Amino acid sequence: MSLLDVFRADVRAMHAYHVQDATGFIKLDAMENPFTLSPALQARLGERLGALPLNRYPGPRIHALQDALRAHAQVPADMGLVLGNGSDELISLLSVACAQPGATVLAPLPGFVMYEYSAKLAGLRFVGVPLTADFELDVAAMLAAVREHRPAITYLAYPNNPTANLWSDEAIEQVVQAVAANVAEGHPGLVVIDEAYQPFASQSYLPRLGQHPHVLLMRTLSKFGLAGVRLGYMFGRAELIEQVDKVRPPYNISVLNTEAALFALEHAADFDAQAAQIKAERSRLEAALATMPGARAYPSQANMILVRVNDAAAVFQALKARGILIKNVAGLHGLLANCVRLTVGLPSENDALIAALAEILREPLTAP
Repeated sequence: MSLLDVFRADVRAMHAYHVQDATGFIKLDAMENPFTLSPALQARLGERLGALPLNRYPGPRIHALQDALRAHAQVPADMGLVLGNGSDELISLLSVACAQPGATVLAPLPGFVMYEYSAKLAGLRFVGVPLTADFELDVAAMLAAVREHRPAITYLAYPNNPTANLWSDEAIEQVVQAVAANVAEGHPGLVVIDEAYQPFASQSYLPRLGQHPHVLLMRTLSKFGLAGVRLGYMFGRAELIEQVDKVRPPYNISVLNTEAALFALEHAADFDAQAAQIKAERSRLEAALATMPGARAYPSQANMILVRVNDAAAVFQALKARGILIKNVAGLHGLLANCVRLTVGLPSENDALIAALAEILREPLTAP
């Protein structure tokens, strides 16, 4: 026996989330918006944050932020909205709120790791359904899993991470309807559409949200341009959102986070312009990758591009040696064999990335 035995065995067997040290590198590993505010806006934001009463707990400004997010995201007035310290916290809160004996969380794989991580920490069973070889939803397998496991929560990332693609409307609707059929048979379940990368996508699930009372929509301001602020939000049928709000820690959104988010929403046009430039740079990167014999880039609707190469570890190290940090995702799932993920950066950063990859990926692709 040791003092470590006070901790759960599954926790002791886990690894803490690791963040690569990006000091001195071109940072293209974490799907961040590479743009900053103009010096004038930064100064104005600094003045607002400097005037906040940090000796007080967060107060009514939270309601102002909720109202601003409702207006920004065009949330229907009759829907509830809950805030989280990033989408990660919302996923965790939802897991806690739904952690009944025998409950299951279902999600396609490869997908966002926090769906499985939070489910297991809350004592829920997690079932992953592999995507097809081209990272599309395996609709037949998803429908079979929904019927068999009757999940309490089904996550659908739109676009998906790390594959960056949007699944078809028809495929998503079939999954949504399958969960609805479970509900009709007395087996309640939620579908959570995760739109973390919505600023870079060509469409949203929002117009269809009102048709399905069991569907919740989750977004974040991280990809909007505020990764350091940590603010996620989820909305849907009011009585469902109310249950998630009950397990939310008091004051989970700080006065600094609140005011920074309000300021950003007041200047949404600036961030929209940044998103437009990121999408243009994404297209430029995709075009460049298409000319490289040793690369297969998958279609992206996010601010990242998934690329299959001959040796993901070697490409990662070769870029790192040239001062560029990307993400080697090959070990996350079998379908990602020899895949790397490139974040879309500033034009100058993308120039450096393209030049480096043109040298590294000269040999024709042999990986599957």
